[in-house]
Amino acid sequence: MSDPQNQNEGAEETFISHLVELRDRIIRAGISVIVVFVGLVYWAPDIFRLLARPLMNNLPKDGKMIVTDVTGSFFVPMKVTMLVAFVIALPFVLYQIWAFVAPGLYQHEKKLVGPLVGSSYTLFLCGMAFAYFVVFPTIFRVMAHYNAPLGAEMTTDIDNYLSFVLTMFIAFGVTFEVPIVVVLLVRMGVLTVKKLKEIRPYVIVGAFVISAVVTPPDVFSQLILAIPLIVLYEAGIIAARLFVSKPVTAENEEKAAS
Repeated sequence: MSDPQNQNEGAEETFISHLVELRDRIIRAGISVIVVFVGLVYWAPDIFRLLARPLMNNLPKDGKMIVTDVTGSFFVPMKVTMLVAFVIALPFVLYQIWAFVAPGLYQHEKKLVGPLVGSSYTLFLCGMAFAYFVVFPTIFRVMAHYNAPLGAEMTTDIDNYLSFVLTMFIAFGVTFEVPIVVVLLVRMGVLTVKKLKEIRPYVIVGAFVISAVVTPPDVFSQLILAIPLIVLYEAGIIAARLFVSKPVTAENEEKAAS
């Protein structure tokens, strides 16, 4: 019979080794972001101008952005560049996460993670691109139209602008993850395709509620988020029907064998 004390010591050593590995992988992920940031920092003003282009193109003639914080003109471009560096380095960061959790996964789960991470990253970038090329120009054009009759000058602080675009990027990036979430829910057996169809009316109402909270308070801006959310939900249902069409008995047998 094994010694309980030796078992406890072994478990403690295993836990410490996991913590050490987690620390090392976090350091590697952080270094990758810093390396990309250092490579981009020279172009930080250009990167911020690229981010601000949708607003600048819709400002009235001689319109400009303003700085209300003494250090804003330095730190805001640095923040934008750091975020761009994180997005570029994200595949390597995700790989470090994957390498840490992979030993504890079943074989079929390992096969699923690769396509899942790749599609999630791609869809998030698609959501950000949709926000930049479609949503921002539309919202700023509508806001300029509202300001014109008031005779109000349309300007914004660069820090407030950064907060706004980050909110939009996250909102649309997460929105474009809806098909992945739907497929996962069906694959894990939480929901069925039939149930997803039944709750469709609630999802539509929820999409408009979310868009009302996230986007500016005009109907057109809300539709820009609500409609893609609904369309992506339907795409998730189709994907779930195609890729999770029957119970995965082989996976269940593998779990039982383990």
